[in-house]
Parts: sequence; structure tokens; C-alpha cells
Amino acid sequence: MIKIIRTSTIPTSLNIFCNGLLKELQDQYGYEIVAISSSGPALNEIKEREGVKTIAVEMQRHISPIKDLKSLLCLIKTFRREKPTMVHSITPKAGLLSMMAAWVTRVPVRLHTFTGLVFPTATGFKQKILIFTDRLTCSCATHLVPEGEGVKNDLINYKITKKPLKVLGHGNVRGIDLEYYNPALPEVQTEADKIHDKNVFTFVFIGRLVRDKGINELVKAFSQLNITYPDTRLLLVGPYEENLDPLSPETLAEIKNNKAIKSVGCQADVRPWLAASDLFVFPSYREGFPNVVIEAGAMSLPSIVTDINGSREIIINGINGIIIPPREVEALQDAMERLLTNSELTLEMSSNARPLIESRYEQRYVRQCLKDYYNELLKKYK
Repeated sequence: MIKIIRTSTIPTSLNIFCNGLLKELQDQYGYEIVAISSSGPALNEIKEREGVKTIAVEMQRHISPIKDLKSLLCLIKTFRREKPTMVHSITPKAGLLSMMAAWVTRVPVRLHTFTGLVFPTATGFKQKILIFTDRLTCSCATHLVPEGEGVKNDLINYKITKKPLKVLGHGNVRGIDLEYYNPALPEVQTEADKIHDKNVFTFVFIGRLVRDKGINELVKAFSQLNITYPDTRLLLVGPYEENLDPLSPETLAEIKNNKAIKSVGCQADVRPWLAASDLFVFPSYREGFPNVVIEAGAMSLPSIVTDINGSREIIINGINGIIIPPREVEALQDAMERLLTNSELTLEMSSNARPLIESRYEQRYVRQCLKDYYNELLKKYK
């Protein structure tokens, strides 16, 4: 039996991206699947739900030379014991360590998926380190999958690797369950009715409330717009990260003091918040392939996004949303005002949103692209 090891730095990544997939690969395709990540409740959840073997190997998300070396040695030992035919990694640190360990142990198929790149928006010495680590990951891998065309182009333009780069399907490694993300579901409508305010136009953001997501610009643009159009509100759904990428003091004060801005923290189910809103706004500085933009589209919301990787591939400017330059408050405010004041255009984009997602990112299609690729890479080992 062919053994495949899937790795990520933290278990939450595998738990989200591979929900149901690992079980399917093992039960229906006959692969032996092993999931490896740092320890945590999500790793136990994977074991119970997917019915696959799990192994905890502690990995740090940030640079930590001594701990990284310990993780590498542990992965080498694990791969020697497990003897996989393929190691497939996602997330940067797991990619670096897993590809190095797989190269040392001569695993035949070493596949890494780039779900996003940090170095294009980094500067100075940090950027050089990030480029070096991504080049090292690529040099140890036998096959590379960028999540979308934007990520692929960055890998080429920054000369990260000369190896072939294969984008699967239309990009995106997760896909979306359109039966779950459906605005017509009664349970979604029931919860959305508790949030919805028919007297105001509602903008919504979902994600980490940090600088890199463009929250400083979003809050400023909305606050200026709200002065002219008081029947508006902004919903912020997600956690703050004060230690990693804090918002400016001015932004935090505005969120606290402006009654038209409602910060609701993390929500286990974001569907009601999307269903209760009129427009999704995602002014991020960088992404790999943002699933939340796909989720918003599946819930029939038009989106305002920045001209960055992933977002520009999901949104067709003027069809299911508007694309603006990143970091520009005025452009963001103008786009928000345009859709706020033009109900016909907003309705047209809303009607286009879900069909575009259905045709490109339906989960069964996305996963079939991956399974076909696995079969292609592993057919000579069967």
C-alpha cells in the first residue's frame, strides 16, 4: 500500500484544508494516510474524524533555529520509520522542514503546496531570509503546486525555482462546500435575521483584525463614508493580534468609539454574518488564495478586494465585485460609496457572485483535481 504523509505546521491547517479528504484518500483510493503537525486538539480531531494515523511533531511558525533543528531531526527520524512514498506539505515552516527531511530520507515524491508567500511584501534582510528558505524548500521538493496564478508568477519573477509549477484547476486548495455555504438555508436565515438591520447598508469584513489585512484603511474609509451616509454600518468578524500585527491606536479608538462599527470577535459560523450583510470588503495587503472571498461569493455577496494574489483571481472587476489598489483609503472609500449608492449594480454583482464560485471552486471539483494529480504522481509506484 502506498503511504502518503501530509504535514502542516499547526494542526488547524490540516483540519481545515483536509476535512473529509484524508478519509476519502484512505478509504476510497486505498492510500495509507499519515497526518503530521504540532500537537493540539485539532490533531486529535483529525485522527477521530478521518480515521488516519496522526503523529505530533512540534514546529514553530516563526524562525527559531534551535527548535527548528530539533523539529527537522524528529521529522527525519519519523520519515525513516514510516517509509512514505510521498510527503505533501502545506504552510511555510512545515514545507521547509518536511521537504528537507524528505530529501535526506530519499522519499521518492516530495510535494509542497504554496498557499501564500510572505516575501513579496517583506523588505531588507527579512525578505532575503524568506526568499532563501523558499528556495531551499523548492530545491528539496520534487513537485511544486502554487495555489494560484499569482503565487506562481511571484515564484517565477523572484527566481525562487526553475522547476515546473502546476496550478491545480482554477487555483485554491480547499474548495467550498456549496451545500453548507448557501444563503437560502433556513438555519442561516434564522440566525441572520438576528443580525440583519434592514434600515442600514451593512459592510462586513471577516478575518484577522490586523494591519496586513487593511483594517486601518477600512476603518478610516468607512468612518469618512459614515459621516455622509449615516445609515451604514461596518461589521468586523475576527480576532485581534496585538502581539504580531497590531492595528494603529487611532484605528482601535475609532472601532471602540464609533457606534456604527461593530467588532464581534471570532465566530464559529460566519454564514449568518455574510447573509446579514450587503457587501463584503477585503482590503488585504497580501494573500495566497483567500477562502473568505470565495465564501462571501457563495453567500451571494459582491466583494471589494485589493489587487493582490488570489483576490484578483476570484473577483472579476465589475462582474462580481470591484478590485482596487491596496493601501489606498480614497480608492476604497470610492468603491464602497459606488456600491452603496448604486443598488442596481450591487444587485447585479450579487446575482453573479454565487454562479462564478460554483463554476470554479466547488469542493468536489477542487479535490478531484488534487486526487487526479496524486494518481499521476504515484501511478508508477502502484
